[in-house]
Amino acid sequence: MNVTTRFIVIDDDEFNNKICSVTLEKIAKDADVKTFQDPVVGFDHIATAYAGADNDTSAILFLDINMPVMNGWEFLERFDQLEEDTKKRIKIYILSSSVDKRDIEKAKADKNVVHYLIKPLTKETIRLITHSQNR
Repeated sequence: MNVTTRFIVIDDDEFNNKICSVTLEKIAKDADVKTFQDPVVGFDHIATAYAGADNDTSAILFLDINMPVMNGWEFLERFDQLEEDTKKRIKIYILSSSVDKRDIEKAKADKNVVHYLIKPLTKETIRLITHSQNR
């Protein structure tokens, strides 16, 4: 099965990051999962590791909304300022415990967000995401 094997999880909740890592590694045995509790460090990783016109590395990003220092919306604003070559390599899924319709609608309106997911991340969701990425 040819699946995307690079995942990034940005969430200030260490426990959620662990759940995501374990779940991702169960579905994609060779998964490269990077987790960041600090969204600034996670953003910097994306800005450097996925930059450059000759870079063909891509990843799926699971991004939380409610975080200190920089929340998910602020992250998305900064992400939108990156070079197009960098942005096209990252598929962003909001992964939040918020069921607030305003959050869901705001995420749907953001051109860089693929979909809004409610925590926790499940094996079924990962299968759907990775299957749609490989069509």
